[in-house]
Amino acid sequence: MLRKLGCFITLFLLGLAGFSQPTQLSPLSQVSVLTCGTGDQLYSSFGHSSFRIQDPTQGIDVVYNYGTFDFDTPNFYLKFASGKLLYSLSRERFENFLYTYQLENRWVKEQILDLSVAHKNDLFKFLENNYKPENRDYKYDFIYENCSTKIPEVLEKVLGESLTFQSDHLDNESSFRQLVQDYLSWNTWASFGIDLAFGAVMDRKANPQEYMFLPDFVLSQLSNSALDGKPLVQRERTILDLNNGHAGSIFTTSPLFWFLLFFIFTLTITYIDFRNQTRSRWLDFCLFILSGSTGLFIIFLWFFTDHTATANNLNIAWAFPVNLYVAFLLSRRGELPHWIARYVTVVMYLLLIVPLLWISGLQYFPPILVLILLTLAIRYAYLNYYFKDFYPLLVRPGRNRKN
Repeated sequence: MLRKLGCFITLFLLGLAGFSQPTQLSPLSQVSVLTCGTGDQLYSSFGHSSFRIQDPTQGIDVVYNYGTFDFDTPNFYLKFASGKLLYSLSRERFENFLYTYQLENRWVKEQILDLSVAHKNDLFKFLENNYKPENRDYKYDFIYENCSTKIPEVLEKVLGESLTFQSDHLDNESSFRQLVQDYLSWNTWASFGIDLAFGAVMDRKANPQEYMFLPDFVLSQLSNSALDGKPLVQRERTILDLNNGHAGSIFTTSPLFWFLLFFIFTLTITYIDFRNQTRSRWLDFCLFILSGSTGLFIIFLWFFTDHTATANNLNIAWAFPVNLYVAFLLSRRGELPHWIARYVTVVMYLLLIVPLLWISGLQYFPPILVLILLTLAIRYAYLNYYFKDFYPLLVRPGRNRKN
């Protein structure tokens, strides 16, 4: 019994010794940056970046990953939607990290940095200190604080002014929105939803260093960076040469198909209403409830969250939140408030503002939005005619109300 207990204690202490990290790296150590390809899920559509530290003399081969979050966080979805979700720095064995990307069929490239032993140890100490429970959490931001932006941020803090980022490898200036959309197929719900949620702030031209909110640009930027006048990257290699071929989208499930179908449907019902001099309350309810709900969601993202990418969203011009209230008025029978006619005129003119905002460059709008604007314009134009020219005749005493 004592022998078994002694073996258990010995194994336990050896396990602790094997798990704990040494305080100094040897001259044979290597520090590198890992860049991973895109995946099938929306959260993996833009790739990933991490640090890797190896020291064969001490059996170290670990990855420091700033892109970790906990699904078990209380009120996870609320915090995610409001931009208050905390991300964390995690540390794991390299083989475990790599296995995940093998399963997801995503490529992994490694850039080994040309650092002195002193710089390697400074970076190692910084990451180990950052990994402490009291330091590892940070508030995620899609543009300014993510797994990718942490790479240059950490390098600048550790290497200081001796590190220089060059920008001559970038051919043209792009906005944040353009950079994001390069990773998405335009006729998908993900592309449409992201474009709809992004505000005018995303149409600002990104400077060369701001490009590094995307992992691919960290990869290219590090290859065009210098430390004390010498190339920062000593060697680059491909660890996993895999290609996650994204499945093609089916047109009948795409937003273009459904918005085109809804446009034809609205046009047909509006023509029938015009011929019969009546109004389909259920269609008006659907159009106003959908546009109003969208507007309410935009207001929430703009004013009640910490997301920097959703500020100043001019989609509010067509997705007018008050439509949510008006939808219930238009759905009921009986005489409507006298101001409804003027309200419809106002929202119809608001639609005309959207193309002007688009042409002026104040904000870029999803291409599919053209169908939505045409659908609303047709219905608004008919309601404007109905409430101004025909509806007053229906509400006179002795006449049947057909609204």
